[in-house]
Amino acid sequence: MYALLGRSNFLLIGATSAAAVLSAATVSAVSPAPEDAVGLSAALAVIVGAVLLAAGLARLGFLTNFLAEPALMGFLFGMALTIVVRQAAKLVGAPGGDGDFFERLWTVLSGAPHWPLVTLAVGAGALALLFLLERFVPRLPASLIVLVAALLLSAALDLESHGVETVGHIPSAVPVPHLPGIPAADWIALFGGALGVALVVFAEAFSIANRFAREHGQEVDANREMAAIGLSNIAVGLFRGFVVSGSASRSAAAAGAGGRTPMVSLIAAGLILLTGAFLTPLFTDLPEPVLGAIVIFAVRGFLRVGELRRYFRLDRRSLWVALTSLFGVLLFDLLPGLLLAVALSLVLFIGAASRRNVAVLGRLPGSRLYGDTSGHENAATDPAVLVVRPDGSLFFGNVNRVRLAVLERLRTAPLAPRAVVLDLTACFQLGVPVLDTLEELREELDRQGVALHLSRLRSPAAGELARHPLGDHLGARGVHRTVDEAVAAVEAAAAELPPDAAH
Repeated sequence: MYALLGRSNFLLIGATSAAAVLSAATVSAVSPAPEDAVGLSAALAVIVGAVLLAAGLARLGFLTNFLAEPALMGFLFGMALTIVVRQAAKLVGAPGGDGDFFERLWTVLSGAPHWPLVTLAVGAGALALLFLLERFVPRLPASLIVLVAALLLSAALDLESHGVETVGHIPSAVPVPHLPGIPAADWIALFGGALGVALVVFAEAFSIANRFAREHGQEVDANREMAAIGLSNIAVGLFRGFVVSGSASRSAAAAGAGGRTPMVSLIAAGLILLTGAFLTPLFTDLPEPVLGAIVIFAVRGFLRVGELRRYFRLDRRSLWVALTSLFGVLLFDLLPGLLLAVALSLVLFIGAASRRNVAVLGRLPGSRLYGDTSGHENAATDPAVLVVRPDGSLFFGNVNRVRLAVLERLRTAPLAPRAVVLDLTACFQLGVPVLDTLEELREELDRQGVALHLSRLRSPAAGELARHPLGDHLGARGVHRTVDEAVAAVEAAAAELPPDAAH
């Protein structure tokens, strides 16, 4: 389904540990009875799919723009570490344990004296072979070679009799359509948890797709991805499956093997169907440590230590955001970690948007253009006219800071200006809260005998100003197309005053 509707050439959709754990937790909260699990899991997949499909059709994909890159990087880093520690238990033949990342890690490491040597040798050997193949023969499918070699070695040496855990018997099956037959009350009870699951499912899938797309000079449409992942989950639910998401390990493995188009998903789906129906006996002897090594090898690309070092050198704030997101996943699991990443992203956005530098402008030599005096030391300023520009759009969260900054500039001016010219070229829209605050600024300046002039208003902002009382108070003589025109208007008005008034 995703291969037909999605747009990522590298994302593989399927069962993931995050989706499985969240699905199980949501379902068990509605009914702990094992006999209800299949129907509830399928219904949850349908609800999650419907939520994502509706969000995609409503074009809510823009919300992904508010996920800061450091927060997403930390989320993926933490997710990869979570996968690694779970697979490491298979690699060394130790119990995986329960709890957060650190509890699982301690469970694995504390059992080191009891690690089966044969299992450890098989897992370490598989991992070493994977890295050697990648280093010296990168064009060969390393994971497939190691998988086949492990099957042959396991069958020849009877590794299971030496204590190496194998996959064992896998029942053959072909999926058939089946509607989730659960009561209406259970559908309603699942809905609340489905919203959180949908958030994790999409964030996990989109962050993986986006990362691969950027690495290969491509782009993915968030709205299209939402709809495609939603329809994938609906399809899964109608075949009695549980929630699916983008798989970091399988996507990385497919990309590492040379996959470059959605045909990878179609071919993989066909082979999985063929395997599930007829070939499951071939995998009976596959050692679990080898599977763990393949997964660890596949997700290593998400452990971006170099990126953390780059943040450390260039942007400590981004480093702390990435680390907070990372440790949020490690300590509180994927959903709380993702919500923490979202919250951090919003805090960063609001903080950046609320801080607006107010530049003092001066006329550039030999022209009628105005530039920031901090970057143009030879820009000429007129003591009688204070020309200022907020470097960014205004909204209710920052306009009062701009008002206070303008008043402070006025207070510290060497000579008392007759007028303040506010350059609003960065404001595409204003809105009532912004206009109300600018009206307050006009009144405060008026009490000081200073006129307010606005210049370079964009069309939407000019229309909003015309409908607000501020537009009436400023009049046509207070709104100008350019800064130069505004300054000229102030000078002309001063020339019309009697000498004493002008002084």
